[in-house]
Amino acid sequence: MALPVEEWRLCAARRWAALEPALRERLAAASLHETLRLGCGLLRPEAEALHRLCRRARAGKEPAAARFYREEGNRLFGRRRYRAAAGLYSQVCLEDIARAESHGYPERLLPKVLLRKAECLLCLGRVQDAADTLSVAENKIAKDGIVTSSSHQTLLKKLSQLKMKIQEKESCAEPAQEASGDIQRKSEIWEENDSISGASSSLSLNFNRERGRHLVASQDILPGQSLLKEEAFVSVLCPEESHLQASSETAWDTRVTNADLYCHRCLRQLLASVPCRGCSYAKYCSQKCAEVAWEQYHRTECPLGALLLTLGVFCHVALRTVLVAGFAEVSRLVEWSHNGDKDLHNPEARCKGLSEAPDTGAGTRGIPGCNDNGQYQSSYQAVFNLLPHAEKHSPEHKFLCMLSVVAICKQLQEAGLEAAVLRQESSEKWSKPETHEETSGELSPELKTVAEAMLRHVLQLQCNAQAITVMQELGSRDGAVVNKKPARLATAFFPVLSLLNHSCSPNISVSFSGTAATVRASQPIPSGQEIFHCYDQAIKMLLKCQMDAGNFLSPEHLLMGEMEDRLAQVYATLGKWQEAARHLEKSIEIVEMHHGSSSVEIGHELFKLAQILFNGFAVSQALSTIQRAEEILSVHCGPQSAQIQELQEMKTCLLELPTNILQRT
Repeated sequence: MALPVEEWRLCAARRWAALEPALRERLAAASLHETLRLGCGLLRPEAEALHRLCRRARAGKEPAAARFYREEGNRLFGRRRYRAAAGLYSQVCLEDIARAESHGYPERLLPKVLLRKAECLLCLGRVQDAADTLSVAENKIAKDGIVTSSSHQTLLKKLSQLKMKIQEKESCAEPAQEASGDIQRKSEIWEENDSISGASSSLSLNFNRERGRHLVASQDILPGQSLLKEEAFVSVLCPEESHLQASSETAWDTRVTNADLYCHRCLRQLLASVPCRGCSYAKYCSQKCAEVAWEQYHRTECPLGALLLTLGVFCHVALRTVLVAGFAEVSRLVEWSHNGDKDLHNPEARCKGLSEAPDTGAGTRGIPGCNDNGQYQSSYQAVFNLLPHAEKHSPEHKFLCMLSVVAICKQLQEAGLEAAVLRQESSEKWSKPETHEETSGELSPELKTVAEAMLRHVLQLQCNAQAITVMQELGSRDGAVVNKKPARLATAFFPVLSLLNHSCSPNISVSFSGTAATVRASQPIPSGQEIFHCYDQAIKMLLKCQMDAGNFLSPEHLLMGEMEDRLAQVYATLGKWQEAARHLEKSIEIVEMHHGSSSVEIGHELFKLAQILFNGFAVSQALSTIQRAEEILSVHCGPQSAQIQELQEMKTCLLELPTNILQRT
C-alpha cells in the first residue's frame, strides 16, 4: 500500500474541499516550503479521525497473542502443514540458540543446544561454522559431571554422526564450490566507474534538456554484462492489508505475510525471527540487524508503527530517508534548496540553463546530484536531487501528502522524539505518547525542515520509487511443477538506478538480492546508446501475456478480463488513474457478458472503478459509477454493508467539492 488508507484519503479530500478558495489557490501554486508553511496548521480538525484509523493497525505488543499463535501453530503442525506452522511459531518470536546462550542458558544443557546449532549450520551449508561449533560442543561434553551417563552416550553418538557429515561435506562440496566461485569471480570482474558509484566503467552520465540526466554506453556492451550494483539508500518492507484489520474482525490474523517472512532491514528470508524490543511488527534475521536498524532509524519509527502503517509505504520511506541521512545533511540541503538554487523546483529552467551553459571542461560537476568533484554517488544528496515533479501532481494529491507528513512530524513532537530525530539523544531513550491530544504549539523549525524534506521525498517516490521483488511460490509444493511469480517485497530509493529513463523496450534487466540491485545488459548495447529500464516490469509482462493470450483466447474470455483487471491494479499503484480506469472498464465489459449487468461480480468491479475514478478526481464519472454500484451491492450485500458505506462517503465528498474543481474535472 503505497498511499494512505482509503479513509484517510477521503478525510483529506473533504478537508481540501472545505478550504477557502483563496487558500486552495495559494496551496496549488506554492513551493514545497510555502506549502508546509501554509499547511502546518490545517491538520487539527482531522487529527482525531486519523487516530481512530491508527487503532486498527496492529503494531503494538500484545502478550495474549503469543498463546494464540502457538496454539494455531500446533494445530497446523498436527495437520503436517509444517511451513505454515513455522511461520506462526515465528509470530511469537522463538528464542534462537545464540540468544539462549547470551541469556544464561544452563551450562549443563549447552552441549545439546550446541549440537543442534551445528546441525542447523550444516543444513545451511555453513560447514566451517558447523565444525567450529562442534569443537566447542565436544570440549563441553568432555567435562566431567556435566551430564548423566546415558545422556552422555547419546550426545557422543550425535557428535560422531555430525563429524562424519562434516567430513563428507568437506571432501565433496568444497572443491565444487571453489570452482564455481572462481568462474563467478572471473565473470564478475569489472572496472568501476570513477564518476558513478556502483556503476561499470562502460557507462557515462549525460545531461540534456530533452532527456534530463541519463546513462549511456561509453563502449560496446555485451548481453549479460554487469552494469550496476547498488545498495538501496533506504528500503521499507511493504505491509499487507492484514495489518490494518477493522476491530470487528478476528483479534489476530493467522495469515503469514512478507512481514513475517523477510527481515525488515536487510530483506533476507527468515524463519525464527528476532523481534523488535518495542513493537510487534518489525522482525529481523539476527540480533545484529535488529541493533543496526534500531540505531539508524527504528528507535524513532517504533512508537509510530500504527501511524506509518496507516499512512502507507511512501510516507514510511520518506521518514526513513531523512532519519538515515541525518538532520544535519537534511537541513543543509533543504536550506540550499531555498537559497542556493532558485530553479530547483523548475526542471525546465534547470535543464535549459545546463544545456546552454558553455563547456568548461567540468565534466559532470554541473549535473544535479553530483558532488563538487563531479561524482554521482548513492548518497542523500543524489536522493534529494531526484525530481519531485511537484508541478505534475494534482493540488489535491499534494495536499494529502502534506497533511500526512505533518501528521508524522506532529506525532514525533508529541511522543518526545524530536531530539532523537536531531540525533541529540541516546539510542536507548524513547517514550510512547500517553495520549493522542494535540499539543498547543506548532511544529518546531527543525521539524518543519524535516516535514519539507519528507514531502519532497513522498512526491519523488511517485516516479522514482523502485519495487524490490522476489519470486514467490503459488499454492502448495505437492504438485510436480512449482509455480512461482514475482511479488513486490519492498519499496526503495536507488539514486543511481533512478538515472535510467523509461522505455517499453528496455535493454537491461534488474534483479535483487536483499536490498541490493544488480543491472545487467539484456541485449547488445552499442557505444553511445542510452541505457533504458522498464519502471514496472509487471506492465511489460502483463501486456506480453495479453498479446500472447489474444492468439488463442476470444476477446470475451474471462482470463482476458482478469488481465485487464491486473493492469488496472498496476496503473493504480503508479497513480495513473486514467489508465487504470480504462483497463478496468474493459474488464467490466467482459465480466458483464459472463455474469450479467446486475450480478454481485459486476457490483464488486464497479466498486473498484469508483475508487479509481474518485482518486483521479474524475467527478462526473465517479458519481455515476457510485450510483450504479450502490444499486447493485445494496441488493446483494445489504444497505449497511461496508462497501455501501464507503461508496456513500465518496459520493458525499465529491458533492462537497467546490465548483471550480467540478468544472475542471
